[in-house]
Amino acid sequence: MSAQFNDFSSYTQQLAAAANRANRLALENAESVFGVQLRAFERNTTAAAGFFGELAQAGAQADLQALLPKGMQLARENMERLANANQEVVGLSLKTGEALGALVRQPFAAKPERKTR
Repeated sequence: MSAQFNDFSSYTQQLAAAANRANRLALENAESVFGVQLRAFERNTTAAAGFFGELAQAGAQADLQALLPKGMQLARENMERLANANQEVVGLSLKTGEALGALVRQPFAAKPERKTR
């Protein structure tokens, strides 16, 4: 009976360690994804603020017409930054999924070595 309890205890410890590792992987992925998205947001906001500063200083109609292509270019660059950030997020999520898959494939059935007293 004691051997069965020891086996159950070791399997429970393995399961707890695997769950802890899975939680850590998920948290690291969430942190990385948040960082990528925050950097993209920061870059887009900085670029938009610069454009709005130029727009506020433009007084004549000719200046406003000259800023229209800049505004379109800014919108295109912002969309590219968002697309790149989303691609990076997908890549990070795939790596995390692979790590979780490797964790799941670890053999839980292998008997741990028993400690002798």
